[in-house]
Amino acid sequence: MRKIASPPSLLVLFLLLLGSLPLRAQTLTLPGVIGAALKESAVAGQAATTRETSYWQYRTYQSNYRPQLALQGTVPNFSRVITPVVQPDGTIEFQAVRQNYSTLGLTLSQAIGVTGGSVYVTSEAQRFDDFNRNTRLYNNQPFSLGLTQPLGRYNALRWARRIEPLRYQEASRQFVEERETIAQRITELYFDVLLQQVNARVATQNAQANAELLRLGRERQQLGRLSQNDLLLLELNLLRSRQALVQARLDAQQAAIGLQSYTGLRADTLLLAVPVVAPRPVVAPAQALAYARQYRAAPLAFRRRLLEAESEVAQARGTTGFVATLQANVGYTNSAQDFWRTYHQPQQQQQISLGFALPVVDWGRQKSVRKTAELSRQQVALTVAQEELTFEQSITTQAAQLGGLHEQLTLAAQADTLAQQRYDIAQATYKVGRISLTDLNIALAEKDQAKRAYIAALRAAWVAHYRLRALTLYDFEQEQPLARE
Repeated sequence: MRKIASPPSLLVLFLLLLGSLPLRAQTLTLPGVIGAALKESAVAGQAATTRETSYWQYRTYQSNYRPQLALQGTVPNFSRVITPVVQPDGTIEFQAVRQNYSTLGLTLSQAIGVTGGSVYVTSEAQRFDDFNRNTRLYNNQPFSLGLTQPLGRYNALRWARRIEPLRYQEASRQFVEERETIAQRITELYFDVLLQQVNARVATQNAQANAELLRLGRERQQLGRLSQNDLLLLELNLLRSRQALVQARLDAQQAAIGLQSYTGLRADTLLLAVPVVAPRPVVAPAQALAYARQYRAAPLAFRRRLLEAESEVAQARGTTGFVATLQANVGYTNSAQDFWRTYHQPQQQQQISLGFALPVVDWGRQKSVRKTAELSRQQVALTVAQEELTFEQSITTQAAQLGGLHEQLTLAAQADTLAQQRYDIAQATYKVGRISLTDLNIALAEKDQAKRAYIAALRAAWVAHYRLRALTLYDFEQEQPLARE
């Protein structure tokens, strides 16, 4: 058999793991990857777009309660037709008509949120031209004050004033939650790549060690101090370590693609550093729950959904019983052949009307519509109560597990160190022939398992760190909220 070549350097190894050999590759850290992804990734852009959309929706809601100034009209409105005209004796003659009827008005309106009605001030001018008779007439309403007031109807403005601010505040908090959730997901993908890189590094070290052991084994066999069976086992160990290295490279490439697609980073630059130990703040479950209730979007969503259910009940009641609309306006009007003469001695005008509808026989429609809305409100209340319980349990459980995860990380780090020391001793002892190859293989397997267990424990601690931030929207390390009102 040929003598295997010496292993490449650690940097070249990492580049090989990712299937490329860039001349310049920067080692990335977990905070650096998270920071870059929150600025450049598609998921972060989607979260920002959703927040921007909620802002403009809130601006739309606010505009409904502010004065609206509108200019409306029809200029020109010319027609040239032959139309039937009723004569004084009752007969009909068809006559050619050429005329223009234009209108132009300016209206200032203001919604009344308490009552659901609106008041308006309007000024409107009308002009009529009869081109057949060469006449012109103006009708002018220089000032008119009006009121439109629904009676017994659903007041959408009043309910929107209670619901929309909650919805906007909820969206603002949800944006912060989504960013923390993105950080949590990036952490999971980061450690997926890192674990495969560690596996490849371990496989490379194992291949190097097995190659050296095989060299020593051949020398011992020539001296008659090693059986053919043990030599074959050494060759098999080398082949297995090479297979593990090839598989680790493939797994590292696949994991790097997953991280790249989520973060938008280039795959050939994903050389990841092992993070330091995650922050270890002491968090009481009750304290975490209090922060979550104060800063999370979920409590606002619970209140909003209950209000929306109440709104649907009010809407069902406001559309099935007695409903009416009161309309009234007062102002001045005048007509003349000259526009400016319409302002001389204008006449008063008043108008008031009350339109109503009252179902007499509806075969139980009113009752069924209202009952459906009330049962829907009851269902929402039950669902929200169950979700609130789940909300509290998830937060308290996460906070309670935080200490145990950090303890596991400490133990895994100690086990990794001890397993590495034991393998080094076993390898040196085997070289002098004081232990069997089986004992060396056991030490090797325990070393590899301890290394993977440490990375897994480190992953769990960091994921729990970002998950607790997302669940509470509070930075326990800096002792400040993540969401700002």
